[in-house]
Amino acid sequence: MRMRVTQSQQKSRSANMAFTLYALIQTAILFTNAIAVLHEERFLSKIGWGADQGIGGFGDEPGIKAQLLNLIRSVRTVMRVPLIIVNSVCIVLLLLFG
Repeated sequence: MRMRVTQSQQKSRSANMAFTLYALIQTAILFTNAIAVLHEERFLSKIGWGADQGIGGFGDEPGIKAQLLNLIRSVRTVMRVPLIIVNSVCIVLLLLFG
């Protein structure tokens, strides 16, 4: 048995699924959190992305793998404290405004 969807119900659905700036910021925060929690010994070394992997010789241009490993290490090092603060602010905003 199919139920009919009225126009007002359809408008409320589209309003709930709106693409907002806050949703974009929240996506970036979640992506950064995902990078920050990658553990080098437990996860990255199992797929061949450990600390000793992807390091070229002297004077060689680093490959994409070496650049991604450097980005992951940098995010874990630099973004640790700012991520704690930003996550706390997002949690408070979600609790206050839903």
